[in-house]
Amino acid sequence: MKKLLVVLFCLGILNSINAGGPWPQKKGNIYFKLSEWWLVFDQHYTDVGLIDPNVTNGIFSTNVYVEYGITNRLTGVVYAPMLVRNYMNNLVSKTTNEILIKGEAINKIGDADLSLKYAISKGDNFLPISATLTLGLPTGTSSAGTDGNLQTGDGEFNQMFLVDVGGGFNINKEVSSYASGFAGLNNRTNGYSDEFRFGLEAGISFLKNKIWIIGRLNGVESFKNGDTAETNTSTSIFANNSEYTSYGIEAAYYVTKNIGFSASFASAFRGEIIAAAPSYSIGVFYDMSK
Repeated sequence: MKKLLVVLFCLGILNSINAGGPWPQKKGNIYFKLSEWWLVFDQHYTDVGLIDPNVTNGIFSTNVYVEYGITNRLTGVVYAPMLVRNYMNNLVSKTTNEILIKGEAINKIGDADLSLKYAISKGDNFLPISATLTLGLPTGTSSAGTDGNLQTGDGEFNQMFLVDVGGGFNINKEVSSYASGFAGLNNRTNGYSDEFRFGLEAGISFLKNKIWIIGRLNGVESFKNGDTAETNTSTSIFANNSEYTSYGIEAAYYVTKNIGFSASFASAFRGEIIAAAPSYSIGVFYDMSK
């Protein structure tokens, strides 16, 4: 029996030019983003990194992301999937065209994240460095559908601690750029594997920060200490002992001083027990820091 698939929700979480990085919001400043993220896949990476086919699955997630400057060093962050649609198509016999397994779908809220980011160094005399504690709340549905394979959450409460470091500089009056990296640990409960997470991000802006192009490289390495999901099938969307290395690109355009639109793409170089297909996101944001 094939093990669980996992949809790359972490790619959806890293969905704005202000998300991640060692830079906190100034006291009282708000960054708000409303986005739609989706992934449709008919194949997946197995537990040994090979690609196998599966019945077409899809997930669409409408997300709210907010950063608020509690102080000049401490920023609160909320990520909330307000509506998640998870579906699987009919499984049809190629020889008789008979429907072997009828397709199903659910529409529920997803798992939310609450974070606190603290600026250890703001970059005055050293590189900007921050530490972030994220609590993953099991607000989604962990089992639905005839076989319990439709989910919008994993049913576990996790705690993730990350350290970010980065820097930025101006190339000329019209162009500026930045680069940052992070590493940390994700402690998962309810039989799920603990994880080591890492990532690199670089961005360049044009027309005095009106247009941003951002590239990302992210990875998850499992400690393989979770329960083996023997009873789950390939139509599920969260998994134990999964890992991947992914790349992504995002473009953001400020229509006004504070309001803009963004679009992003992400996919995996390699993986184990994950969907083998790219994800996409579009969004609109309000950036009070400008």
